[in-house]
Amino acid sequence: MSGTEAWRPERAAEIIAQGAQAPGAALPILHALQEAFGHVPEAAVPMLADALNLTRAEVHGVVSFYHDFRRAPPGRHVLRLCRAEACQSMGAEALAAQVQAALQVGWGQTSADHAVTLEPVYCLGLCAVAPAGLIDGTPVGRLDGARLQALIDDARV
Repeated sequence: MSGTEAWRPERAAEIIAQGAQAPGAALPILHALQEAFGHVPEAAVPMLADALNLTRAEVHGVVSFYHDFRRAPPGRHVLRLCRAEACQSMGAEALAAQVQAALQVGWGQTSADHAVTLEPVYCLGLCAVAPAGLIDGTPVGRLDGARLQALIDDARV
């Protein structure tokens, strides 16, 4: 994923300070940290905890609870496949197995060539006739085995 910055504690402190006074600041700050660095760096957890008067465990709990937060830098592309029941009924389980085998990864992991990070998403509203997903934030509907393989191949170029 291009457009992310290298980790700098000074930049993290700036992001945290910008949002620390807002009510319910933890989630917006975590999103801002991930937007800046591509993930929520472990070193940012105690910084955020101190700024919001939370324990490190509380901040870690928020990061680990929500599927949207990453704890490691993503690959060059992020492929998110829908895991909701409607997509499952349309064949998403077979597609999930296909992509995991092709990339040799599990959920939340990045391929060895750092091309693709595979993440779950829960309902995109695109499942009327086939499973759906996102590639780098762009919705992709009507996924089938061939279309999914083409996405993987394109991401590896």
